[in-house]
This record gives sequence, C-alpha cells and structure tokens, in this order.
Amino acid sequence: MKNFTAAFKGELESILHQKSGGKSSIHEIIEVPGGSINEVYRLQTAAGFFILKLNNAQHYPQLFEREAAGLAAIRQTQTVAVPEVIAAGHLGYNSFLLMEYVETGSKTPAAMQKLGLQLAQMHQNTAPHFGFEKDNYMGSLPQSNQKHTTWKSFFIEERLKPMVKLAFDASFIDQKLVSDFEKLYEKLGELFEEEKPSLIHGDLWGGNYLISSEGKPYLIDPAVSFGFREFDLAMTHLFGGFNTDFYQAYQEAFPLQKGWQQRVDLWNLYPLLLHLNLFGTGYLGQVRSGLKNFI
Repeated sequence: MKNFTAAFKGELESILHQKSGGKSSIHEIIEVPGGSINEVYRLQTAAGFFILKLNNAQHYPQLFEREAAGLAAIRQTQTVAVPEVIAAGHLGYNSFLLMEYVETGSKTPAAMQKLGLQLAQMHQNTAPHFGFEKDNYMGSLPQSNQKHTTWKSFFIEERLKPMVKLAFDASFIDQKLVSDFEKLYEKLGELFEEEKPSLIHGDLWGGNYLISSEGKPYLIDPAVSFGFREFDLAMTHLFGGFNTDFYQAYQEAFPLQKGWQQRVDLWNLYPLLLHLNLFGTGYLGQVRSGLKNFI
C-alpha cells in the first residue's frame, strides 16, 4: 500500500465527505484481488465500504475516467446494474476510481437467468453508428472507438488491425499470419449478417460480472462500444464462468442469429490478440487455430 500517504488518504476522505455529507474517515484499507492491471482496495469508512482502484496516471492516461464513462453508459440503459461511481480522476501520480462496494453472493440459477435477461435488454440499446463517443481501454491497452456504419469495417479497422500491427511490431506474429488476417478481412462480410449496433460491455469474461449477496447481477470493468452483440456472447465462452441458465435466458429475450456458436472463435480473435500483446506467445496457438477456421 505504498500509495497511501497521509495526504492521499486525506484527499480520499475529503472526496467521501463531499459525497456523503458527513464524516467519512477511512478506518481500514485492505488490498483485494483486482486482476493484473490495477491495484484494488476495499476501504472501510464511517459511511460504509468502498472500492478504490489505482494505477499510474502517466502510463494509462484517463484510464478510469473512460471506465467511469462506460459504467455510466450501461447505467443509463436501466437494465443490468453497475457499481455507483463516487469519483474518478488524479491525485498526484495516481489515477483512481472510487466506487460503491458490492458484497458478493452465490451465482444461483435465478441470478444467472437474470444476468442473461438483463444483458439481452442492454443489447437492445442502439445507436446510429458502431463505435463510441470516446476511446477507452481493454485491459491496459488503448482501444479506438472511431465510428463506422458497419460492424465489418469497425471490427477490422478499430479492433483487428491495431492488434495485428502491435503483435507484428513486437515480433509475436510473422508476415504469413499478417497475410492470413488480410484474407479474413476480404471474407469477413460473408461470415455474418449485419445488425443494428448494440451497446456491448466489450470485455465480458467471467471475472467482469458480480452477483450480489441479494442475487442482483452487476457488470464491472467495461470496455464499452456500440458493437455487434455476438461479440459479448463470444467472450463469455473464452474463459468460462457462464452457464446454460444465462444463455437460455438471453436467447429467450433476444434471440441471436442462426449459427452464432460457429462464430465464437471469429469474434474472440480480438481478445486473443490482445492477450498475445499483453502476455506473449502463449496465446499464439489459439490465434492461429481460431483464424484458420475462417480463411
């Protein structure tokens, strides 16, 4: 907890005081698991518990402001819950996000059905273009959200091409694989039917949702855009954490295109490339095997 100087702690208490309207002294600070990117702490205060995420403001400019914007976009749909954002910004060299603490409970069948239903409802929120009003991050890598009229063009230009270039420049992939991706770009429009843009979470793996102690689903750590909703569903298959109750409830509320299961590996090329760029060639085999099914 090297970041918790007396001055930094005092600034946090001042923010909490302004939001709560009463004294909010921080009594205890406990580091909690938060992935490989951020430092995450649970704060116990006179006003209750809060979650604090920290990172280096210079290394990841506006990381948490963009996360807060994504949470706000999801909240505005009035579908699936997200933790309330108390404040986001900079304190010294720290970038921080201060949020409501959600006490977690069991992933019961009823809770997973509710998550599937509410995600389907969220996906029914649309926009004129694919993209988002702001760029953001997926993990610790910047993510461009320039607007496009088709998912094909958005997925190629704003998702695949930047990751492929990054991987090639880092010598994680060779020119042959770059050429294989170029073949995919030529064929992509034949592999699916375009839909209206949907507000998608963008990083929907099993670690990015919570079920509260009251059985209420929450989405966390979004990388939002208006995109193709199969992308969210594909990511749920990447590392597990979702069950048949979830998928059945989603399908009943907002049925997916026929054959969507056959496109799971297609849309997961983006998060796999991202993991390749972040963590190295351990993900190269999955990228190769996913790509070869579509070229």
